[in-house]
Amino acid sequence: MVQNKFHKNFQFNSISFSSSDDLLAYTKVFSEEIHHFLENWFSKSNVIIVQTSGSTGTPKSISLQKKFVINSAKATGAFFDLQENTTALLCLPIQYIAGKLMLIRALTLGWKLDSIESNSNPLKKVEKQYDFSAMVPLQLENSLSKIHLIKKLIVGGGVVSISLQEKLQTVSTDVFATYGMTETITHIAVKKLNHFASLHGKMMIQSYYQTLPNITIYKDDRNCLVIDAPKVAEEIVFTNDVVELISDRHFKWIGRFDHVINSGGVKLHPEKIEEKLAKIISNRFFVIGIPDEKLGEKLILLIEGNQKEISFESSNLTKFEIPKEIYFLDQFVETASGKIQRKKTFEKFFTQ
Repeated sequence: MVQNKFHKNFQFNSISFSSSDDLLAYTKVFSEEIHHFLENWFSKSNVIIVQTSGSTGTPKSISLQKKFVINSAKATGAFFDLQENTTALLCLPIQYIAGKLMLIRALTLGWKLDSIESNSNPLKKVEKQYDFSAMVPLQLENSLSKIHLIKKLIVGGGVVSISLQEKLQTVSTDVFATYGMTETITHIAVKKLNHFASLHGKMMIQSYYQTLPNITIYKDDRNCLVIDAPKVAEEIVFTNDVVELISDRHFKWIGRFDHVINSGGVKLHPEKIEEKLAKIISNRFFVIGIPDEKLGEKLILLIEGNQKEISFESSNLTKFEIPKEIYFLDQFVETASGKIQRKKTFEKFFTQ
């Protein structure tokens, strides 16, 4: 079976393997989680079971076709021109799809993959240079002083703040934000975050996501993105992400449909408001709507940390976007991968 094979050039932690049994024997000692995943990958089953992150709902297990996982790996390799013998660093937890895909890309495409502990400062002890890696925004923020060790980096699992994007303009690494979900086997689109020159000879469109090959996108009647990706997903995926379509391959992400706040008849997108607030607030924060007799919903701002004075004068917020109330909370509720759980955070502090 195709999934029981791997590329002859594949290396893991500088070791080559002549068979899947040799690789399994090595990972049994190196990492129980990686070993368990590879056991499933090399099994006779045509599917793997993966866990969603739970950032936009209750975490759940879903089944993915192995052939689709391989297709996803090949699409990433082709888009970023990551051929065999690419050196790559795995610093994401293997229990989630992003970590699993780094491993499958290496197996499928013949990369030389090194695996290190997944923590908030992954490059702290790294001295070697790599062609490619994947991180979450917090890892990137903490790795800026050594990020030059990575030539190309994809960032997912959360929004890259404006302040972090500004810092990326002076680094040598080509950094891309990714758009996708477990159901689409990680990203189906990427957005360049720095070095706004060209990719594959074509001018990149700043701030817009560009789809990978064999992806069709359109909007439903809610203005939410619909994804038809027959090589990585069995069914058409209807998302809750409000988007602006720029072309048949480019889109701008506006925010989550289920986050929209209707305040006095004005529809407010929290993510757009938060992008403006990021210029004046350094702590973690988010805005949310709460029931209000006059407005239907009123906008409030939740900030993690100690109370301080907040002025909105330099934020470029419209009068409707200015929060009606501000609350300072000790600690937000997070998923296991560190994403803020808005609803659970609000419920913890306001519905007791």
